[in-house]
Amino acid sequence: MPELPEVETIARGLRPALMGRRVVGAQVLWQKTLAMPPLGQFLEEITGQQILDVSRRAKYLKLQLTAFHLFIHLRMSGDLTIQEAAYQPQKHDRLILRLDNERQLVFNDTRKFGRVWLTEHPEDVIGNLGPEPFDPAFTPQVLHASLIQRHRQMKPLLLDQSFLAGLGNIYSDEALHLSGVHPLRVSDTILLEEAQRLHAAIQNVLLAGIEHNGASIDWVYRGGNFQNYFRVYGREGQPCPVCGRPIQRIVVGQRSTHFCPECQVN
Repeated sequence: MPELPEVETIARGLRPALMGRRVVGAQVLWQKTLAMPPLGQFLEEITGQQILDVSRRAKYLKLQLTAFHLFIHLRMSGDLTIQEAAYQPQKHDRLILRLDNERQLVFNDTRKFGRVWLTEHPEDVIGNLGPEPFDPAFTPQVLHASLIQRHRQMKPLLLDQSFLAGLGNIYSDEALHLSGVHPLRVSDTILLEEAQRLHAAIQNVLLAGIEHNGASIDWVYRGGNFQNYFRVYGREGQPCPVCGRPIQRIVVGQRSTHFCPECQVN
């Protein structure tokens, strides 16, 4: 599933092509792609809307429209491309927005898990999300206070979007290794110094992911090459870049989790 760096990369790539454009029509090719509103209402409300901004919140792509907010969650295999007017829908295309410059924004989703929301009230979609990792208000002290208020294993907690928005399986593994925190460590045992290291690690791995345009692995994502810089994720049996011990893989909360048993002691 695309995580914060992948969605940020997509948003940055789409922004020049979409900013200021007007939606002149829409084609919904698989109705369940629409989380809200119903099909007829969506087609009526989206038509004529101007795209004022293209941004990201957590793992959601956000299009600020004249009177609405359009949220797109790519889930496992979603992708967004700009196509010419002559483009014909392909097998896995789920939604097409026709623009006023004879181009089309195409949402392609092989596995059909992606969803689209059109709403006047952003909190209906993103109201339960935790802080953004780069929000100035999200300090190491705030992270530490949030950790010790809970009694949860670190890996599942970092994946909880209501705790911290944007991290997924890859970047949580990378941040935990960089900070030296074991994925099964219980959150209320984390010391302030460890929370400071984890805070810096989270921001550093996300910035590195964005710098390399995300990682092209585990999904139909056309992104960058951050997979060439993984410390632990997907490297079971390979040497730790710090100590040389073989990276181990365990399953935590039904998710593959990679760590170094030497650098990350529980």
